[in-house]
Amino acid sequence: MTIQTAKLSDPAVRAFVNAVNSHDREGFMMLLAPGATMSDDGSDRDLADWVDREIFSSRGHLQVDNESNGGRSLVARYRNDTWGEMRTRWNFTVDDDGRITRFETWQA
Repeated sequence: MTIQTAKLSDPAVRAFVNAVNSHDREGFMMLLAPGATMSDDGSDRDLADWVDREIFSSRGHLQVDNESNGGRSLVARYRNDTWGEMRTRWNFTVDDDGRITRFETWQA
């Protein structure tokens, strides 16, 4: 069952999914705290390089199936032009200002 993006519980995560799905790179980057980090399949990656390659140059799209941890953990179908569609998990760390300090993704 898909959760509509507008119904996601955490405002920062909701904005993240909206930015990915609308291909809004500038809006996406504004959601991140200075020095934000990320990992993919358990390995830390260069955030700017990963975001360009896996989301924006390959037209990434998130379809959320489930959320937990107050909306900061997602199970979603993620697709892009490079890899096609896969079932993924996402965890977000959000600071007191509502900006994402870290996100982690891996195949579910």
